Amino acid sequence: MTAAPPDAPSVRSVVVDEPGEHRLVTGPQPQPGPGEVRVAVHAAGVCASDREVYDGTRAAGYVRYPVTPGHEWSGTVDAVGEGAVPFGPGEPGGTSAQLLGRKVVAEGFRACLRCDRCREGATSLCTSGYDETGFTRPGAFADSLVLPARLLHLLPDEADLRAAALLEPAAVVAAAVLAARPRAGERIAVLGAGTLGMLAVQLLAAHSPAELMAVDPREQRAEQALTMGATHARTPGAEDSFGGSGSPEGYDLVVETAGAPGTAHDACMLARRGGRVVLTGMFEPGSQGIDPVHLSVSQLTVRSVFGAPSAAWSYAVRAFGSGLLDPAPLITHELPLTAFGEAIGLVGSGDPTVGKVLLKP
Repeated sequence: MTAAPPDAPSVRSVVVDEPGEHRLVTGPQPQPGPGEVRVAVHAAGVCASDREVYDGTRAAGYVRYPVTPGHEWSGTVDAVGEGAVPFGPGEPGGTSAQLLGRKVVAEGFRACLRCDRCREGATSLCTSGYDETGFTRPGAFADSLVLPARLLHLLPDEADLRAAALLEPAAVVAAAVLAARPRAGERIAVLGAGTLGMLAVQLLAAHSPAELMAVDPREQRAEQALTMGATHARTPGAEDSFGGSGSPEGYDLVVETAGAPGTAHDACMLARRGGRVVLTGMFEPGSQGIDPVHLSVSQLTVRSVFGAPSAAWSYAVRAFGSGLLDPAPLITHELPLTAFGEAIGLVGSGDPTVGKVLLKP
């Protein structure tokens, strides 16, 4: 990012100086440097990770104060730095001028692209250290955002930017689906019907499962999953504690999205012998562990997902562009940038009627 000229217009951003302390600041509009673009933010989603940043409960090394949060967002490119060119499907050999005015989302991880993990395509496992928009770099709870053009994913001109703000969690879910390799006719369960769970239901429904069960203790959320592609929905019953899955043989695939203290354990109990489990929730220290005896005897395959590599982003953006993925029904609240405190309160309220909360600059 380069210095702003003296006559640059002012823009606003939310800054969390330290846990529990935030302010709305006004300063010169940021200018993109070489290889960078500036995006006018249309909408930015508030998630539990942003609440962790505000509360000070995010793990050490995964946030750098002071910080402008905001890692789920959509917007329009309004300035392009020298050498910033579009790339990706359908964009070979483009010019910087072709980026101006384009609707975009972007990957959050600032991977080095040089280490062995990056070279094999696992950019979310970059060995150069954790670096992510909204946590260690300025995020999208602001009027403008500057970032490397190489992280962009271009959206169709007719794309709904309000819904596109949810493509970051959709990319995380896409990473889980790519790891899970669902097959047509399988019996699948999704544990958790929050934002990640609902997006998982949509992407998994596209693989034509024989059964797609959504499980959530909030009856209203479980039932909403039926409108997103689930064939069945239920709340966990105290009488079974997931020891039986609701089906005698268990599920071929279980995707865990809740990150609650017991859901990693519960996901493994839902799976059939020889089944597959993918964990996407962010667990806190002290969560119930997976029983190694059950894991071994049942011969389960367990994968975990943290963030999303480029391939998962491409998958999510394609699914969104083709209409297979529609995050819009998950949005329940839209607030101005000045209402950051209220938005954080909603996300941490535990109210089952609160879905995705957006900040709109």
